Amino acid sequence: MVLYRRNFLPGGTFFFTVTLADRRSSALVTHIDLLRDAFRKAKHQKPFAIDAIVILPDHLHAIFTLPADDSDFPGRWKAVKAAFTRGVVATGASIPRDHRGEYALWQRRYWEHTIRDDRDFERCADYIHINPVKHGLVAAPNAWPYSSLHRYIRAGILDCDWGGDGKTDIEGFGEPND
Repeated sequence: MVLYRRNFLPGGTFFFTVTLADRRSSALVTHIDLLRDAFRKAKHQKPFAIDAIVILPDHLHAIFTLPADDSDFPGRWKAVKAAFTRGVVATGASIPRDHRGEYALWQRRYWEHTIRDDRDFERCADYIHINPVKHGLVAAPNAWPYSSLHRYIRAGILDCDWGGDGKTDIEGFGEPND
């Protein structure tokens, strides 16, 4: 068995893929307000910046930057997942439990990549913003409502038709087996 080591870099910037246990679920967009609230609560407990994000029905991609003296991204994901799960349970939704009796809404693990430089950041942010097109949810990235692309457009970082020409390269990175 391969021992996976996470890169705990204080003040680091990281790309994440976080997935629901049931890949057929649409809980993330069905309960988008609960997910937003879960992120707000986690950021209040332990601050971090969300540099880019896209929420899809069954998974999400995000880029976080941590404070200079902090490397605890696992604690932040634990807080987001727990708050969202509690919120969904409070709606009365039926969530299966695992063999330990814990709610099995999320996959236990997540994928992370340490952002190395500006070019790597841009590549990962582009992947995040094009992801709804990659999954066939929309024809153009700006048509997907749950994306930081809209913030990038408002800030003048990207044009409103970014990625709509089909020329954005989306191969070679992102979640495995996607």
